[in-house]
Amino acid sequence: MALTHSFALGREQCFQQVEKLTKSHRLHTSESLCRLLQYLAEHSLDHPGLALKEYQIATEVLGRPPGFDPQSDSTVRVQVGRLRVKLAEYYAQEGLDDPVVVELPKGSYALTFHLRTPKPGAPTVPALTFEPLAEKTAPPATRREWQIAVLVLSVTLLACLLTIAVLISERTRPQISTGLPVPPAYQIFWSRFANGPQPPWVIFSNGQFVGRPETGMRYFNPASDARAFILDHYTGVGEVLAIHQLDNVFAVLNHPLRVKRGALFSLDDAKNNDLIFVGSPSENLTLLDIPGTREFVFQRVDSGPRRGDLAVLNVHPQAGEPKQFFATPANQPTVEDYSVISLLPGLDPARSILILAGNSTFGTQAAVEFVCREDSIKELLRRLNVQKVGDLKPFEALLHVKIAHGVPVTTELISVRDRSN
Repeated sequence: MALTHSFALGREQCFQQVEKLTKSHRLHTSESLCRLLQYLAEHSLDHPGLALKEYQIATEVLGRPPGFDPQSDSTVRVQVGRLRVKLAEYYAQEGLDDPVVVELPKGSYALTFHLRTPKPGAPTVPALTFEPLAEKTAPPATRREWQIAVLVLSVTLLACLLTIAVLISERTRPQISTGLPVPPAYQIFWSRFANGPQPPWVIFSNGQFVGRPETGMRYFNPASDARAFILDHYTGVGEVLAIHQLDNVFAVLNHPLRVKRGALFSLDDAKNNDLIFVGSPSENLTLLDIPGTREFVFQRVDSGPRRGDLAVLNVHPQAGEPKQFFATPANQPTVEDYSVISLLPGLDPARSILILAGNSTFGTQAAVEFVCREDSIKELLRRLNVQKVGDLKPFEALLHVKIAHGVPVTTELISVRDRSN
């Protein structure tokens, strides 16, 4: 009885830790990673030593079709890598004092559970191993009696292990949902990108800089920096958070994304793919080579008190609208910005382009968050008079963003233009 009780207690502690992880700050916002963690935990504890295949994870957890090919689709490896990073981040911060540590070793889809080495003076934690059988005092026995006892105990132990294995294999495991219900607003707005033959490309901005981080950097100027070494591997905090938001939305849509920084993107990639650009043409330079916005255009001011600043040019201002929209001056803390959301036909008319960009990195973040929230998508669809999948036509929209301490706090849809004509 001590053996069975300890086994159940160990499993319970493991599942309690998994539940704690799914509710943590690092993981609770990602339903797909929580489902993946629960699935791997159940398989690792219920079928120890039985290797998982990418195909199983893709079709049973990530909602991929039966024709899933792990050789051409890296979804499972990407998601498992993300989960591995999240677990490491959790135990480096939130879970510093957790007694049970859950890890996902590289090259494996099996979780490991072990006790953290207690700190000096810390209370001891019950082990997750079997309790030893209680020792009993027995009178001396002959060699033959010992041999018989060992044989009987061995047969009994083998029978117990076989019984446990059968019970575990026949136990009905709770079904893990393969996907969340997709809100109708998501289906309408994202249908062009979630139903394509290939996952859409998300191209995030990484502007060209010269200089060194430790001595000062500035935007590359072709006129004066022709011989300078260009740094093109930086992006803004808003772009980073924006990619995270898009990833969450496409997890709900059960459709993968492909991500690439602008400096590595080519026009060949643009010809036959749906594209989502994150960042303005001032940093996402690929936008300079393809058809872009024509109602709300990003432009550097070449005269006046805001000379050199980036602004949104209102090409056809309507009644009461200004001709330019300015963010907070570059030499002051950013508290205000303007962002553009634009849906355009692709280079191949069967494909689509979505531009999500602000004057600043915070404006870009706000634009992406706007199309990732159900309530704001509903507002945009209402302004466009779109009610069902297939009705959404090319458009451009302008947002006014209020920012506090580097975080977009309010976003207002102030103007919409129909570009279907």
